[in-house]
Order: sequence, then structure tokens, then C-alpha cells
Amino acid sequence: MTRGGHRRWGRRLALTGAVLALAALVLTVGADQLGRAFITASVPQGENVLRLSLSGLRGELARYERLPELIAQEQVLADALADDAPRAQIAAANLYLRHVNRMMGLSDSYIMRLDGTTIAASNFNDDVSFVGQNFAYRPYFSDAANGGKGRFFALGTTSGKRGYYFGAPVRDRGRIVGVLALKVDVDAIEDSWRAAEYEIIVTDAEGVVFLASRRDWHFRAFSALSPSARMRVEETRRYDNQPLEPLPLQKLGWVGSHRLMRLALPEGMREFVVISEPMPEADWTVQVLLDTAPAYRQAFWALVGALLLLGLSVAGLFALAQRRARQRERLQLQREAQSQLETRVAERTRELAALNTRLEAEVSERRATEEELRRTQRHLVQSAKLAALGQMSAALSHELNQPLGAVRNFASNAQRLLDRGRVPEARENIGRIIGLTDRMTEIGRTLRNFARKPNSQLAVIDLRDVLRDALEVIAWRMGKNPTRIETDLPEGPILVRAGAVRFQQVVVNLLSNALDALEGQQDGVIRIALREAGDRLILEVSDNGPGIPAGLEERIFDPFFSTKGVGAGLGLGLSISFNIIKDFGGELRVLRQARGACLQIDLPRLSANEAVA
Repeated sequence: MTRGGHRRWGRRLALTGAVLALAALVLTVGADQLGRAFITASVPQGENVLRLSLSGLRGELARYERLPELIAQEQVLADALADDAPRAQIAAANLYLRHVNRMMGLSDSYIMRLDGTTIAASNFNDDVSFVGQNFAYRPYFSDAANGGKGRFFALGTTSGKRGYYFGAPVRDRGRIVGVLALKVDVDAIEDSWRAAEYEIIVTDAEGVVFLASRRDWHFRAFSALSPSARMRVEETRRYDNQPLEPLPLQKLGWVGSHRLMRLALPEGMREFVVISEPMPEADWTVQVLLDTAPAYRQAFWALVGALLLLGLSVAGLFALAQRRARQRERLQLQREAQSQLETRVAERTRELAALNTRLEAEVSERRATEEELRRTQRHLVQSAKLAALGQMSAALSHELNQPLGAVRNFASNAQRLLDRGRVPEARENIGRIIGLTDRMTEIGRTLRNFARKPNSQLAVIDLRDVLRDALEVIAWRMGKNPTRIETDLPEGPILVRAGAVRFQQVVVNLLSNALDALEGQQDGVIRIALREAGDRLILEVSDNGPGIPAGLEERIFDPFFSTKGVGAGLGLGLSISFNIIKDFGGELRVLRQARGACLQIDLPRLSANEAVA
């Protein structure tokens, strides 16, 4: 290294040492002062929190301020405090206090005679009851017994719960006969404090913490209690048997007019600015403990920012000193980069040429693949047409099977009637055969028109006629089966907007499925019930057969799905019925029941105007 280089390095080292010394001076001298400044700036925030906390406490107490005097005027309480009060009167007072307790959101409410014995209480039937307890030692009792207002915060000696007590005299014809006490729970106030960023505590006249955002601060004193203060607490049993140990506080000084204290906590030492304000109406002091750690963190980051600015200044000096050297290095790097760039361009050109060749091969392969895909699609379309034709044929066969069976049955009966000379009855059977052939014609037309607008052929029909015709169609199967059919229909016409033949087709399908389920069963019963539910009509067809296996309710409406044996059905009846009811604006669903199956048809009921139209 040349002599000039040594001098430059010497200057750089001297400058670096000066910067480090300045940084150390800033950290040692400015940290404390800057931290105090940030603490002072954060005090107004703590004062705002203190004002909000005071307003919340005063508002909570004000809610119940007039309540004891109003409740104490109830005659049922004065009657229960009489020396010869019957048990029924005391029971009435207990029930009244429990009602008041629940309605007003109180912790407890109770009445005491002038000797302090509790006669009735809202918790009279709880495991821990105030009835029979004596609270004459409480100040709220003595204040109210003397005709004043009782106000007192304490830990319950019976319940073990904290609360604020309101006391009021109970008068009968102007004479004080007892004391009413209301206890207000304070846990809700503390719960709202725990979500805040500050620690909040409330101390009594003796400096004992009874409300705090931290549970482990309850019943701790700001300083050791004097013997006289401890005696006053014990006389009123305000905190029962709590030890009232002092908090591990260490006074550090003042920030303005506020104390600066350090507190030993389980998670470590913490420093607080204590912002307090008295609450004379309750003889309390509300204090907000403002943690100084955020202020010190702000001070730390402010110092870090100052050091960064200082470092940037030093870096600027170094940059200025090295500018010329970098210019020379930059020229050399540019030459090397240009050479590397030319080499990479040549390599990239070769790679692109090879890639272009591969892409041309892939394009040719893709074209061949697309041509094969088109041929496959044409085959699939032809297969789909054949499948649709088969499905339509199966559906037509399934839907015509039952009317054909009925036609055969009526034709056979007509033959026997003609042989016996019963021409009118034979004519009636032939008329039914004609009706069934019309129905088969309508079924064919219905299957042909499935792709048309569903409600284009709907009309107002009477469900009684549909059910009657369906029972006639299925009658040929009833003669071979001991099954009994029961109907439960309302009086008068049952009008809906639907297609008569298609609705009859649905009912016949449901009855046929029920007969199949009851085949071979001696006590088989099919029940047809119709009821109104608001603006809906509910038609249910149920049986007492084996029912639908669990887990198959959602699949029975799928085409070609059947729970019958092989060859016993195509599995199209319920699928077709489901779509028919859907065309009518209704819904076909399965209902679970203890025994058998139940299918429900839900249709919109026609209003009087719609029926006339």
C-alpha cells in the first residue's frame, strides 16, 4: 500500500472512531431525557382514560342510586318484616326479591330486621343463602337503619363475591321496620378494563385495591396498613379474612404532578406513571397506571433514527471519497459485461432455434390429436342418441305397464259379465278400458312433450277425481293382495293447477310402489292423507312395509335406481313422478317414519279467485 493509501485509511479510521464516540454520547446522555419527554407526552392519554373510567363507574352506580328507595316502598317487604309474619308472606317476599334481582341484573337482594337478621333474600333457595345470616356489622345496614342511605363496597362474607351494596330503610306506616340491601356485581366493569392498554385500579379510603384490571392485585394495599386502618377494615369485615398484603412498589420520583413507581410483577419489573383522581361520592380513588415501556421504546427508536441519520452522513462522506475509484471500476465492469452479453446473446439464439424446431413438432402432434378428438366426439354423440332412445323406450314401457294390466283385468271381467248377460256392467268395464287407452295415449303424448314448456297444459283439477281414477287403475292389483287402503281427505273439492292424467300417473306410481313393498304381508295398510298447510296442499302416501333403507333417500329419485330385486322394476317411476310434480310447481320428497315409507307431494293451493278463473 502506498503512503497516500495509508493516509486515506488513517483518516477513515479517525472518522469512524469519532462517529462511534458521538453515538455512545447520544445513547448515554439523551436516552433518559428523551424517555422522560415521551412519558410526559403520553400523560394526557392516561388522563383521558382516567376520565372515561370515572364516568363509567359513576354511571354504573347511578343506575342503581334510586332503586333501593323505590323497591323498599313495596308493602310485601314490610309485611314480611313483621314479627308475626306468616311463612306465606315471607315466601312472597322471597319471590318478589328474586324477580327484582333477575329483572334489574343484581347480584343479590335481601331484607333484614332491625337486629340485622336476614328474613328474605333473592337467593333463598340457593345452596348458599343469606336467609338467617346477620349483617348488622355492615355500615350500609347501620346507615339505612338510622334512616339514611347505605353505600358500601365489600367482599361478601357468605357468597365470597365482591359487590357494591345499596341500603335503604323499609318503612311501615312511617316507622322503620327493617333494611333492604341490594348488591351490584362489579365484574363487568373489570372485564371492560382488561381489554384496555392501561392498568386501572380503584382503592378505598384505606388504600386497599378492590377493583383492578389484574386479578392478582385484588385486596392488595398501596402501602402497609396502619393498625388503626386494619382495625377499621376488620370491624366492618369489608374484605373478610384477606391478608391485605402491600403491593411490591418502589417509588422512583415524579413526572410533573404524577408519581413514577416501579412494580415487581410475575413477568418482571415494570415501571408506571400513576395518574389518579378521587371519587368523593364513594370515598374511592381511581388510578390509571401508565406503563412507561412504550415511551422508552419510542425514545429508543428516535435515537436509532438519529444514529441512522448520522450514519447516513458518514456514509455520504465515504461515498464521496470513493466516487472516483468506483468510476474506474464501473468502466471495467461495463467492458466485462458487454463481453458476457454478447456471449449470452449467441447462446440464446441457438436455444431459440432449437425451441422453435420442437414447437413445430408439437403443433403437428396437437393437430393430429384434435382430429382424433373430433372423431371420438362424433362417436360419443351417436352413443348418447342411442342411450336416450333406450331410456325413452324404457320409460314408455314402464308407464304403459300398469294401464295395460288394468285393461287386461277390465277386459277379462267384461268377458265374464257378457257370458252372464250383465251387459250394463260389461259396458261400464268397456268404458273404463276406453278411458285407460286414452290415458295411455296421453302418457305417450306426455313423454313426447317432456321438452316443451312444463306448465303449458296445466288446468284446474279436483284431486278427488284424480285419486278416484288412480284407485280404479290400481284396483286389479288389489284383488290379488290383502292390503287395505285408508283415505283421510277434507270435505269439498280439492282444487290445484296441474295435469289430470300426469297427476294420476304419479299417484298410480306411488300406490304401485307401496303394493310392491307390502307384497306377502298380511297386515299391509296404505294410507292416503291430504291436509292444508297455509298456502300449500300436502298429499301423503304411506305404508307400513319395510321402508326405504337408510342412506338411500336421496337416490330413489335418480333414473334407473331401484330398491326392488333384479327384474322387478326399471327404477323410472319415481324419477318421472318427481319431474311431473316439479312441472306443477310442487315438490316430491321422502319422509322418515318409524315403520314403512312415506312420500309427500307438496303443491301450491289455489285461492278462490284462481279457482274461479
